[in-house]
Amino acid sequence: MSTENEGNEGIVGHGAPSVPPVPSSGPAAAPEGTVGHPSAGAEAPTQQMPPMPASAPGAQAAPSYQTSAPGAGWPPPPPSASPWGWDSAAHTTPGGPPGRRRGTGGLVAAVLAAALVAGGVGGGIGYWAAENSHESGVSTTVSAGEAPADFKRDPGTVAAVAGKALPSVVTIEAKAGGGQGEGGTGTGFVYDKEGHILTNNHVVESAADGGELSVTFSNGKAFVAEVVGRAQGYDVAVLKLKNAPSGLAPLPLGNSDRVAVGDSTIAIGAPFGLSNTVTTGIISAKNRPVASGGGSSGKNSYMSALQTDASINPGNSGGPLIDASGAVIGINSAIQSAGGNGLGQSQAGSIGLGFAIPINQAKNVAEQLIKTGEPVYPVIGASVNMTDQGKGAVIATQGSGGTPAISPDGPAAKAGLKGGDVITKFNGKPVDSGPTLISEIWNHKPGDKVTLTYERGGKESTVQVTLGQRKGDG
Repeated sequence: MSTENEGNEGIVGHGAPSVPPVPSSGPAAAPEGTVGHPSAGAEAPTQQMPPMPASAPGAQAAPSYQTSAPGAGWPPPPPSASPWGWDSAAHTTPGGPPGRRRGTGGLVAAVLAAALVAGGVGGGIGYWAAENSHESGVSTTVSAGEAPADFKRDPGTVAAVAGKALPSVVTIEAKAGGGQGEGGTGTGFVYDKEGHILTNNHVVESAADGGELSVTFSNGKAFVAEVVGRAQGYDVAVLKLKNAPSGLAPLPLGNSDRVAVGDSTIAIGAPFGLSNTVTTGIISAKNRPVASGGGSSGKNSYMSALQTDASINPGNSGGPLIDASGAVIGINSAIQSAGGNGLGQSQAGSIGLGFAIPINQAKNVAEQLIKTGEPVYPVIGASVNMTDQGKGAVIATQGSGGTPAISPDGPAAKAGLKGGDVITKFNGKPVDSGPTLISEIWNHKPGDKVTLTYERGGKESTVQVTLGQRKGDG
């Protein structure tokens, strides 16, 4: 699984974060049911899709018109040239922008063939109507339907939710200091009106020590930013805009504890540097234990994640996972890639297994970082085996560097836990490994009372533990 960031320097033509282009002209409103692409906080004119080539799967073959003698009936021979004067290189839709020049002759031919079919059918209908008008005297003029001038999308649509959220989502460019050449692209979102930006630690850690950070909004305006605090274990970071503009609109924060499997989700980010990209899905699972690594520190992060099938790719890291009401329920952080060897940085793409840090946890961490600049982690005061899986979290018999596996006078010691004990449940939830236990612990705060179920010598016991704390990532 991979923490999807981020090293996008290999993308051709990727410099400053891209903003979706807005057509120079277009219809004033889109017909109902057409999905627009909001950009820079406003709805861009809806683009009409090009006609489907006749050879596309599911498309009907173009009618074959045979040359016939006058009076042979309908349909008449097609005109020798397109009624709109298209040529083989580019075309212009009446009242619309010039078409793009195609790079492949075969594709041009297929597109033009589809357009000519539409023109031929229209011409045939017009010919039939004109012939009958001589006998009936009835007008054959047909008015094309127009979209209502006051067309508005319902508040709950994806387009409406995304359009409101996009102005508060930013693309982050990180560059390492000291000429190291490291860096990449990620995403973040406005946390408060003071200019704090919430994102992933692995998005910004390469620039944390003497590097450069730039933040670009969906309207193309860029600002220099600095790191306020980072929590490597939680994979959360807070930035602050220098010379923050007035009128910042923080995204509303939801309650990730109330999220249900099947709830709709919207992910916004900059996959592979493509800023302001919106994808949709559902909550596939909750409380998914995830250990992700691969940042420049080489250390793992742990979360009890929200799993979603919304498409998340490298560059989406740090972006918001939003519910149908427009509230943030998580921070997109990691993906499982096909053929991957776990959770780490990778340029592999989405296979529908994305993971987000629950916003309730991220909010607690963000408040710590804004207040003190360093994270605080809840602990039980015991070292556990991080490699074995299946039977539970095994308390080590000896800590790293010869230190005790159980801290003297720590929470675990006070609860009577010993080296070799196997913790099988945390507050009644099954625990299958050390990473799962840590993910559950880090969903709480120091001072919280929790219940641990453990096995010793084949006997199961339950104890209550008051969580201690550890400051910083050292």
